[in-house]
Amino acid sequence: MLMATRLKHPWPAVYDRNSQVLILGTFPSPASRLAGFPYGHPQNIFWQVLAASLGVEALPKTAGRQQRELWLLTNRVALWDVIKSCEISQADDS
Repeated sequence: MLMATRLKHPWPAVYDRNSQVLILGTFPSPASRLAGFPYGHPQNIFWQVLAASLGVEALPKTAGRQQRELWLLTNRVALWDVIKSCEISQADDS
């Protein structure tokens, strides 16, 4: 039997009064938690697709969490995961 680990979401929602687009996620993957920001797996194309959808310049892959939060707010995007905590027994980013 696999042992489950209880995890709390590591980051607050990103939004401000100017947000016009809300993107809802579930819970950060192991790679995202390790990278320190949402959709942080190196192969995840979330940030490039979002930039293309908004018609704006994409962030460099080296951008950290603070840069990504500022980029979201500048582009009027709110980002929130709907799961505050969960038990994980297996997780795979592949």
